[in-house]
This record gives sequence, C-alpha cells and structure tokens, in this order.
Amino acid sequence: MTDTVQGAAPAVARVSDTYRWTQLAIGVAAMVMIANYQYGWTFFVPDIQKKFGWDRASIQWAFTLFVLFETWLVPVEGWFVDKYGPRIVVLVGGVLCAVGWAINAQAETLNGFYLGMIIAGIGAGGVYGTCVGNALKWFPDKRGLAAGITAAGFGAGSALTVAPIQAMIKDSGFQTTFLYFGLGQGIIIVLLAFLMFSPKAGQVPAVIQNANVIQSRRNYSPTEVIRQPIFWLMYFMFVIVGAGGLMVTANLKPIAVDWKVDSVPVTLMAVTMTAVTFAATIDRVLNGLTRPFFGWISDMIGRENTMFIAFGMEGVGIWALYMWGHDPIWFVLLSGFVFFAWGEIYSLFPSTCTDTFGAKFATTNAGLLYTAKGTAALLVPIANYMQQSSGTWDSVFIIAAGANILASLLAIFVLKPWRKVVVANAKASA
Repeated sequence: MTDTVQGAAPAVARVSDTYRWTQLAIGVAAMVMIANYQYGWTFFVPDIQKKFGWDRASIQWAFTLFVLFETWLVPVEGWFVDKYGPRIVVLVGGVLCAVGWAINAQAETLNGFYLGMIIAGIGAGGVYGTCVGNALKWFPDKRGLAAGITAAGFGAGSALTVAPIQAMIKDSGFQTTFLYFGLGQGIIIVLLAFLMFSPKAGQVPAVIQNANVIQSRRNYSPTEVIRQPIFWLMYFMFVIVGAGGLMVTANLKPIAVDWKVDSVPVTLMAVTMTAVTFAATIDRVLNGLTRPFFGWISDMIGRENTMFIAFGMEGVGIWALYMWGHDPIWFVLLSGFVFFAWGEIYSLFPSTCTDTFGAKFATTNAGLLYTAKGTAALLVPIANYMQQSSGTWDSVFIIAAGANILASLLAIFVLKPWRKVVVANAKASA
C-alpha cells in the first residue's frame, strides 16, 4: 500500500495498448465512412454534366467548396473537441454528411450541388479533424504512424466502393447513388461517435526521445501558433503539394476521358478492369498505404527527411504521368505512384505540427494547418480553366510537378534547420 503516497501516482492510470489501438481503430472506421464524400465525387461529374449540360469547371466548384468547408472549419471543430471531447463533433458530423448527399440527390441546380457539398464538407471535416487529433493525443510515442494509419482510412476508405458506386450510377442513376451511399455512411459515423474518447492525463506515454524526431516540450496555444512564421512555411508547403493531388483526385475520370483511356480494358496481375476503374481502385489503396508507411518512416528518420523523399517522388510521378499517361497501362501504374507519393502529407504535416507546437492543443493546431488543403482546393477550378482555355493538361501537370520539387527542397534546406532552432528556443525559454 506504500505506493499510494499522495502525489506519487498520476490521477489516471496508464491504459493498455489494446485500449489505445481500439480507439485508433474506431477513428479509422469513421474515416473510411467519410472517404467517398471526397474520393467518390469524380465518378458523379460526367453524369451530372450529361444530365444538366453545365461546363465541367462550374461543376467542379462543388468539389472545391466541399474541400474548403471540410478544412477551413476544422480549427473551430478542433476547439470543440479539445474542450468537450470527440463524441459530439463526430455525431453531428455524421448527420451533416448524410444530409449533404441527400441534398445532392435532389439537386436540380448548380447552387443545389454547391449547398449539398458544403454541408457534407462541414460534416466530413468535423470527423476528419477529430479522428486525426485524437490519434495524435493517444500516441505521443508513435505520432507519425498513428496519424498515418488514421489518415489511411480516409485515403483508402473508398477503394472497396469504387466499383459499387460506378455500378449503381450506371444502373440506378447518380441521384439514387448519392442518397443511398450518403445515408448509409452517415448513419455508421453516428454510431461510431458513441465509442470515441480522448485520453486523460496519465493515460498515455510521454513524448518520445529521438535524435531524428524533433519534439517540443512546450504547448503553444492556437493564437500563438498563427503568429509563428515557421507555421506559415509549413502552410505554404502543404498548399503547393496538396494542390497537385487534389487536381488529380477531382479530375481523374475527366483526364482519362480527355486522354481516351477511360474505358480501355487493362489487365494487371490477372485482374481486368477499365483503365479508370483500375486506376481509381489502385489509387485509393496506395493513397491509404502511403500514410502509415511514410508516417512510420518519419518516426525513424525524421519528418523533413521523409518530406524530401516523398515530395521529390511526387514531382517525378506527376511529370511521368504527363509524359506517358496516354497509354492505359501507364495511366493506371503512374496514377497509383502519384497517389502513393501524395497521400503522406496527411500524416507528415499533422505530426510535424504537433512535434513543433505540443500536444495539448493538437486537434486545433493541426486543424489550423489542415486548412491549407482548402486553400489548395481553390487551385482545382483554376486548373480546369487552364485546361479549358488551352485544350490540354500540359501546363497544369508541369506546374504541379515543379511545385512538388520546390516543396521537397524547402523541407530539407529551410524547414529542417529552422524547426531545430524553434524547438531549441522553446526549450530554453521554458
């Protein structure tokens, strides 16, 4: 009984790793359920265009509005999570996701689709920000891996539904598909919300001690974070890397149609599908796998070193897709490579942010950085206008490739040495 001396033990005992991993799994399941709201959109665009006759750039504003509202409200939702816990935010998010696609099912005007995607975006953002923030809090010892696994649910979550969504659109129409998938996914999110908890003080291990992973011992408040110049460097890097991947995400099927490879059968590993279905399926899987993979790598070799490798790969991949993507097999393989080199931004940036600014306000601070994805989404319609005015995707691909090479160089030559100084200064002042 001597070990119960007052003040000797934390207020709450450490939880088992099984409990932590269960909380992570619940977050992953919720992420899987919101994946189609973003990654399924590309399959609806041609049918919306065919039914209503609107130009593609106008339709794609719905995607941009979805991403804007999915990302720019995450800091507000993060504040609610940090104050009241994850359950209420995820529950409301699930309801809004269902309502958003139900509106899409009834929409007869562009403004109708814009409204539906805005509401779905608010809901998906609440779920996304909560689940990533919760992972960062539960796993201070494996931050890159935990954020990566959680983000993988969003990246790969729609892989199994690529073929069913396209089949339902073909058989029942895009409006019925919006309704059934929207309601089904939203209801599951609401049920998962009741199982989510944030860790209490003493329930998780201390932050890791690792020469390669620079972690602050100081907790910055959100108002302090936005006054840090290094935060805005990370934000700029997130925008220029994020824009290229979002452009391909929103336009995968339209690009395949323009390059006349969309309906060409492709056989790989004894599996035959049309090029666009094959590409979309592989893209979702690799877009998911890359997040825990590069997150795990970054836990060992450091965040910035990993960014340098991944962003460089993305630049080369986008350029290669532009050069050889007119061949259906290369379209499938290279689009997969592009998504594998892109998706890791959703594990590397949140973990880098929390390493730099501390875990106490992790959900809000990572949410502030995540708004860069919304800023990047504003560039998607610009890419469509560039393509419409020139008649080709050439300039879009070249600019996107160059932006990724720039980000890889900034990571190793600017962010890495700067972050060392910021963390050292915070330690000294503390």
